[in-house]
Amino acid sequence: MPSATQNELTGKDAKSLVKNGVLAVGEGANMPCTPEAIRILREAGILFGPGKAANAGGVATSALEMQQNASRDRWSFEQTEQRLAQIMKSIHDRCAETADEYGAPGDYVLGANIAGFERVAKAMRMLGVI
Repeated sequence: MPSATQNELTGKDAKSLVKNGVLAVGEGANMPCTPEAIRILREAGILFGPGKAANAGGVATSALEMQQNASRDRWSFEQTEQRLAQIMKSIHDRCAETADEYGAPGDYVLGANIAGFERVAKAMRMLGVI
């Protein structure tokens, strides 16, 4: 799970992971894998969780904190963790279902990209922007 800086995992690293039998790579930061690394992993059939989906927990937790502060409420760690788990499961399911719908089962990159685009497009239509 590369999670430090941009471009931490290179094509050379990805080839080594594939050679050594890695089953999955989940990005835990903003763009920690180079485009070449992502291509190599995807071509090898490695399950790949793109950062825009796999790394969404930090943003989601910030939103939960803002919600809690705005309502002047106090949640336990367990309540927050449960809400975050629901959000992350929803993101996973949306990515997986979208990939399936577009004929690419298990392709979380395609699923995340299309699901994200559709969500933004829907919001823009609802606001009358397009």
